[in-house]
Amino acid sequence: MSDQSVREHVLYLLKGGGAHIGFEQAIADLPEELRAAKVTGVTHTLWRLLEHMRICQWDILEFSRNSDHVSPEFPDGYWPAGDAPPESKSWSDSVDAFRDDLQAMIDLVTNQAVDLLAPIPHGDGQTILREALLLADHNAYHLGQIVFLRRCLDAWDE
Repeated sequence: MSDQSVREHVLYLLKGGGAHIGFEQAIADLPEELRAAKVTGVTHTLWRLLEHMRICQWDILEFSRNSDHVSPEFPDGYWPAGDAPPESKSWSDSVDAFRDDLQAMIDLVTNQAVDLLAPIPHGDGQTILREALLLADHNAYHLGQIVFLRRCLDAWDE
């Protein structure tokens, strides 16, 4: 398989291809009043899931490209403090940051100067390919949770 073919497969996953739902579809038309809604027996709100995804994606991206990056404390640093956005614009800020960081990972994978299989110098065996797949896998898992919560909240049409 060629290098370009591998890149195309990874990009397909990052963008929500195949059996994966894309980020935009998962959050589309979500009523503001449901962002902090709780479902009996479910530990996370939609806000907590969005922020967790944003923080984890940012961490994976920064580790991949910045040798000075320091990851948040595990596990608390990977989750927001509350169940609801702290301000009215917090949701849109988080969505925008998620989109920007996803695009940055897409740009990293697309960059022909980046060797997807080379060990990341400041890591312990990780490669850009591994980090991109981790990001796609983590996002897919939590996007599935978002769809599940939306169904429980009767906020999903499909």
